[in-house]
Amino acid sequence: MASINDLFDTVVGWLKALVELGFALALVFLVVDVLFGPLTGIVDNVAALINTFVDNGVVGLIALLFFLAIYKS
Repeated sequence: MASINDLFDTVVGWLKALVELGFALALVFLVVDVLFGPLTGIVDNVAALINTFVDNGVVGLIALLFFLAIYKS
């Protein structure tokens, strides 16, 4: 019988793989939009996301650093 730690490790592994897949797809869509024009709209979405962090000043910077720290771990 698997322990609860093994279960959590499995779930965390799946979630990390899913997030990495999402980032890879976003990067592919970004390259497609840059090369072939606005087919997917990812450039506008990324710009809006960055503007959200920038518009909130220090709080936005702290939130961005928080998300980056979570992603790196």
